[in-house]
Amino acid sequence: MTTARPRGTVITMTTPSYPRDPRARRSGAGRAPVTRHRCARPLDTTKRRPRPSPGAQNRLTAALGVLAAVLIAAFVLAPGPLANLGTPGDLADHGRLLDALRAGFTGYWHSGERSPSGDLVTVIDFWCRYHLAKGAIAALLLAVFVALTVRLWHGFLRAGQASVRAALASAGAATTAFALVPLAAVMANLQGAAAPFASLFPMLTEDGGDQPFAAALMQARRQLADPTGAGAGTSPAIDAMTDEFARYHVVMAVISSVLAVVAVGVAVLLWRRFAATASTDRRTRRVLGSGGALTVLLAVLLVIHVAANVSVAADPAPALARALNGGL
Repeated sequence: MTTARPRGTVITMTTPSYPRDPRARRSGAGRAPVTRHRCARPLDTTKRRPRPSPGAQNRLTAALGVLAAVLIAAFVLAPGPLANLGTPGDLADHGRLLDALRAGFTGYWHSGERSPSGDLVTVIDFWCRYHLAKGAIAALLLAVFVALTVRLWHGFLRAGQASVRAALASAGAATTAFALVPLAAVMANLQGAAAPFASLFPMLTEDGGDQPFAAALMQARRQLADPTGAGAGTSPAIDAMTDEFARYHVVMAVISSVLAVVAVGVAVLLWRRFAATASTDRRTRRVLGSGGALTVLLAVLLVIHVAANVSVAADPAPALARALNGGL
């Protein structure tokens, strides 16, 4: 049964009416609520970077290996020619460097001055540039070895086959050990650049040299062995060399201290990640634990190195005497 509508009744659509005020319309007032299906998910508008393919990762690892080989060759061959730029004479040749050092040291010893001058200054400046060039290349090599080591251990964590895991673990252990070599080279060359005259002292004991040089070196050894003997005191050259030798070891103590702090920080980070890793993830825990133990050991060795250099810097004369006699 249908009910009759009164005449004149207008049938309207069932769409929601919007308010006449434009501001209310913009704010959404008066609109019917929109129901979302419970299975609907918001649209993900973030862009995800595609993961590199295994082939691309292998090519990058190989490229790092090639770059490491190039830097090793540059470390051996490039510092001499780079340091020789703008230097009179070919001091990159070891024989000529020795001749210039001996002649400069002989003149310095007999000058009675505390500060080096003349030919010896030229040699010292060359040697400083040599250490700077060598240290820069060693720093680049260290960065490459660190990147290569990290990639190899990440690959070890992702690898599925046992043979691939064994190969990556062996390569990662090797690069970890090899990375210590450029690290030591960076330390030694920073030390040599900061105190280049002291780093030249071992060259004074190499075989060769004329009679005036041998006599000057012998007098220096005698003064260091008996500073209160005949002649009543040491020469200004010996005083300057002793101070330079002390500074040489102070520089290494500072470098080792900074690296010890860095090693402790890395060890703390690795051990915290080790503790946060699930016990079921044995492979990751093994890598993090090994890395943490290695950095702790490195920190201990660096602290020992700091103590040794501080002891020499506190009393440098005996160590300088041993250095001028060909000892450590």
